[in-house]
Amino acid sequence: MSPIRTTLRRAGLVAALTTVGVLTAAGAAFAHVTVHPESYAKGATDGVLTFRVPNEEDTASTTKVQVFLPTDHPVLGVLVTPQAGWTAKVTTTKLKTPIKTDDGTITDAVSEITWTGGRIRHGEYQDFDVAFGQLPDNTDELSFKTLQTYSDGNVARWIEETPKGGEEPENPAPVLTLTAKDAGEDGSDEASTSDSSSGSGTASRSGSSPAAAAKSSASSSDSTARGLGIAGLIVGVLGLAAAGFALARGRSARS
Repeated sequence: MSPIRTTLRRAGLVAALTTVGVLTAAGAAFAHVTVHPESYAKGATDGVLTFRVPNEEDTASTTKVQVFLPTDHPVLGVLVTPQAGWTAKVTTTKLKTPIKTDDGTITDAVSEITWTGGRIRHGEYQDFDVAFGQLPDNTDELSFKTLQTYSDGNVARWIEETPKGGEEPENPAPVLTLTAKDAGEDGSDEASTSDSSSGSGTASRSGSSPAAAAKSSASSSDSTARGLGIAGLIVGVLGLAAAGFALARGRSARS
């Protein structure tokens, strides 16, 4: 094989491997369990959280999902939206410190929700909707540790917390950011109606509606996808440039 052909093959191989690396990294970024919307205002009431569970296994299906809700900063008034093919089991726990509300003192809160009976196959995802009555107002974020069990017995543990200012861990827990209330809010804002992914209407107060937040999340995902696409094009162009340079160099050497 001539030196020119060898150089061209090497250049093409480098470009292909780099492109595969970019696409693999993109797939890994979207493989973990996430919560949507990504943020709510502190103390928000009457909203919906959607836990999105993708299946990243090639040879096994997801058959069980366990989401653990924090009890140090509990989510009040939790209700589970019926999901076709899945059975939800809700576990409550006694709070160390009861919470006083306008409706009375709350001594128990939901600590775990387990979905079983369904199946998420390779290349698919499932949304699990959870309605809440009120979010805490004394913390900046809520972490929902999640266990994802596959049909082959393997368990993906999405339980690692991301350090502030640090890189995202390999198995991050879904995190909901709680933002400060807008100026002038008194905890009883006008309700804005939005639809959850299951199609049922819910009222959301003291925070962005799930539909608006989902739109923002989708926009962010689109931007990421476009960025990755541009990166792939750049890699391809660099590969072609390297090949052209090698061809020109070979012709010059022969002359």
